[in-house]
Amino acid sequence: MGGDFSPEQKRYLEGFASGLTVARSGRAQTPGPAAPSGPDAPHLEAQARQEAAGKKLADQEKWKRDEHPFDAYDRLKDQAKKDEFPKPPDNFRWRYYGLFYVAPNQNAYMCRLRIPNGVVTHWQFEALASIADRFAGGYSHVTTRANLQIREIPARHATDVLEAIQDCGLSARHSGADNIRNVTGDATAGFAPNEILDTRPHAREWHFHVQNERLMSGLPRKFNVAFDGGGPIPTLEDTNDIGFQAIEVLPGASVPPGVYFRLVLGGITGHRDLARPTGVALEPGEATKIADAIVRVFIDTGDRTDRAKARLKYVLDKIGFDAFLKLVEDKLGAPLKRVDEAHVAPRPAYDRHGHVDVRPQRQPGLFYIGLVLPVGRLTSDQMREIAKIARDCGDGEIRLTVWQNLLLPGVPEEKLAEAKARIEACGLDWRASSIRAGLVACTGSKGCRFAAADTKGAAQEIAAWCEPRVALDQPVNIHVTGCHNSCAQHYIGDIGLIGARVAEDPQNEDSDKVDGFNVYVGGGFGADGAIGRELLKDVKASDAPRLVEGLLKAYLAQRASPDETFQQFTLSRPVEELQTLAKACL
Repeated sequence: MGGDFSPEQKRYLEGFASGLTVARSGRAQTPGPAAPSGPDAPHLEAQARQEAAGKKLADQEKWKRDEHPFDAYDRLKDQAKKDEFPKPPDNFRWRYYGLFYVAPNQNAYMCRLRIPNGVVTHWQFEALASIADRFAGGYSHVTTRANLQIREIPARHATDVLEAIQDCGLSARHSGADNIRNVTGDATAGFAPNEILDTRPHAREWHFHVQNERLMSGLPRKFNVAFDGGGPIPTLEDTNDIGFQAIEVLPGASVPPGVYFRLVLGGITGHRDLARPTGVALEPGEATKIADAIVRVFIDTGDRTDRAKARLKYVLDKIGFDAFLKLVEDKLGAPLKRVDEAHVAPRPAYDRHGHVDVRPQRQPGLFYIGLVLPVGRLTSDQMREIAKIARDCGDGEIRLTVWQNLLLPGVPEEKLAEAKARIEACGLDWRASSIRAGLVACTGSKGCRFAAADTKGAAQEIAAWCEPRVALDQPVNIHVTGCHNSCAQHYIGDIGLIGARVAEDPQNEDSDKVDGFNVYVGGGFGADGAIGRELLKDVKASDAPRLVEGLLKAYLAQRASPDETFQQFTLSRPVEELQTLAKACL
């Protein structure tokens, strides 16, 4: 993304540099409070600059400044000993440790882990099942960041859970609040037949950098980073603040031919934006250094006064990509490499069902099995049995995916029948319809105070209703999210539903409010990246299964050819026509 800076961008850069100079000069010449020092200084200086500009810090910024969460573990332990849940400032602080107090929906904590690249061993998975039984509700949720949540944790077990997780070689630190969340990577890294690059070492390096560099916590808002290696299962890196896409650069480019990461920035689908290309290509070994510089610029420039506008996207919208990348280069002390897309080889195609069923690995005679989870929920008994299957039939690893399911890799052909039978015996499956394979749902109102509907329940009802009535022959993703945080990323679904409270009787404004949804269609990711269009508002949850049925049947009956995707079908028609088709089953 080349070209000269606009006058507005130049003014922003000049003003930013001038502000730093004045602040430093003032600290050197004016008696008064000592300048911030230590690893938190850039955050404190950014807060001070915004206050000096006459702005009011968000409450969360004040809480961080009053007491850094990682300096407050003794108070968390004391609250646990007293069996006390936190007040709002500490509820925010404890999220730095991965603990979320989710009242009123559950009078309990939820603990979110960090599992870089979604890789966990069988013994760690079994240990997490025991933690869920000893200290929580006896189940876990697989998330859309290839991660796990342990739910229904009493206050008295808050630190028991955190320390038990560390005992098994995992962590929950930085997994909530204004931090860099679990790093996602290619789910089939290391065994996909056509992958460009194994993302595991790069995701792991970034994970440990975040864990051990204090400056990487306390950002203006949360921050997501993903690595996609070109494997068959989409990583959805274009929904992240930073996405690293493995590419093959061909001869004739401005850099030597070989494997690089393409840098994309600014994804945040809850705010209707996918990450956009920067033109930057970097050697894989540079990823952590460049991500660190990007985060440091975000620390300096992010909004600490308006939480709704505090994500990286809004910095990029304000100053532009060129100005932002210039600041990154200043942090690095070197220019970033650019590569023309004409010199980049086409990336391997995704397999939208690649996360379920039995699939061959590139290692001869070995397979991976994609398990179908009921919208990401696992009982502790199922976790133990999955761990045993991974140990007895596979290579001992379990891979979590961004599609709320998991893979069992390294299964030799002679062990496939046993593995399949044992998966079915514990109440799970390795097969899925085109509807259920692409079904994604966030926690919903049963466990999240922001959600306006029971998303997991609604998703299950949609699948149960549509499966016997619609014989799909193309993948269709249905994403059901509870609120505008969009944890289930409804805007990128073929069909996306976001929770809403709607009138039970639409003709009576005073009627009781019930679970409902606003419905979107035509979203996508990767090469088909798009933000869905709003189709209908205030659809009762009880009507959602028949509404989805109507859309899917209309697609099968009226598509231009058997190869036309659902996204292509919906994008080729005006919303008014799609509304009529959807309502046909109501």
